[in-house]
Amino acid sequence: MSKKIYVGNLPFSATEDEIRGLFGEFGTVDSVALITDRDTGRPRGFGFVEMENGADEAIQALHQKDMDGRTLNVNEARPRGDRGGDRGGSRGGW
Repeated sequence: MSKKIYVGNLPFSATEDEIRGLFGEFGTVDSVALITDRDTGRPRGFGFVEMENGADEAIQALHQKDMDGRTLNVNEARPRGDRGGDRGGSRGGW
């Protein structure tokens, strides 16, 4: 079963191939998704990597690692409904 990894604080110049290579040192990378702004198409500085094996090793080795002057934030991705915070719902008043 593959594990989904959150990668934050990415340099805006990072490419999917660079991320695939970085994580590929630790195991098999199934997919890389770098998130872009819906309106402008510009990178948002984070993404997700899915790995079949080696995910825990990659998280351990790459968390707080420097990439082009930015310190990466790498951890296991949480399920969508488990991110915390109040995003929407009732906004009150009529």
